[in-house]
Amino acid sequence: MKALIQKLVETIAPSGYEMPVRELILGEVKDWADEVRVDALGNLVVRKGQKSPSGKRIMLAAHMDEIGLIATHVDENGFVRFSTIGGVRPHTLYGGRVRFLNGVAGVIGGERLENMERVHSFDKLFIDVGATSKEDCPVRVGDVAAFERPFLDLGKRLVAKSMDDRISVAVMMETLRQLKNTPHEVYFVFSTQEEVGVRGATTAAFGVDPEIGIAVDVTATGDTPKGLKMAVALGKGPAIKVKDSGMIADPRVVRWMADTAEQAGIPYQLEILEGGSTDARAMQLTRAGVPAGCLSIPCRYIHTPSEMVDFEDVQNAVGLLKALLESPVELK
Repeated sequence: MKALIQKLVETIAPSGYEMPVRELILGEVKDWADEVRVDALGNLVVRKGQKSPSGKRIMLAAHMDEIGLIATHVDENGFVRFSTIGGVRPHTLYGGRVRFLNGVAGVIGGERLENMERVHSFDKLFIDVGATSKEDCPVRVGDVAAFERPFLDLGKRLVAKSMDDRISVAVMMETLRQLKNTPHEVYFVFSTQEEVGVRGATTAAFGVDPEIGIAVDVTATGDTPKGLKMAVALGKGPAIKVKDSGMIADPRVVRWMADTAEQAGIPYQLEILEGGSTDARAMQLTRAGVPAGCLSIPCRYIHTPSEMVDFEDVQNAVGLLKALLESPVELK
């Protein structure tokens, strides 16, 4: 999976501009699917299987978009001011490199700080693309950029700018590739605009009208020095969400996922995330409501240019997702 992961994470596709990564995914999955379509919000909806008498209509969702920046002003010397797309934090930016969708690269600089113990606020930051004037600046207001960092393979651990949530996209793609038989009608939805309000999953869930919904996303960890007090760590298996700030997972879905992991001998963790949510929130609230849960990939340094996951957690997530889909489901 590593070659696929590298292609996914190095593609630039912030919220609302997911077409490059969607085309990459589509090229890979079209031969594995029974039906493929792109909806009005740009979600890639991939169906696998027909619903048997013992089956369910199940929607899986992993978002294609990543956080990014959008140019708001170019000054007379060619420096670009910007706003954020999604949850970008200012302390992660200074000295970082970005690339715009039009191919232009730049480095993030900042105005002089009076107190060097503080970090730059957004209004003190700018992007330097090497221009000397407004006229020769190749960036215009409204141009969109994302972090530019190469994929880093540390063996057991993988690092990239957009593990959130391309690593889950890779998990879903590999699950789709391996899934040969299922009693369910499964919709693999590669969703748009999650980072700005789970927008793609909201419309996709309305269209699919699932009986069960599972998001696949990353979650924070508590395994770094003086880190979060959180019972999730890299290398201890994918996490089954119990609760986050946007949703309470259906207890029946949690039990189904945990029981399946235990029966298959797959390590897992239970996750309570105090800040942040996933596409599961949108699925849970669609139409008359859907039993929903989330399979999470533990990830360090979320929403920075260097997000880290454990490759064994990724492979075990594929194994668990496949096991969930291969057998009939009776939530209880």
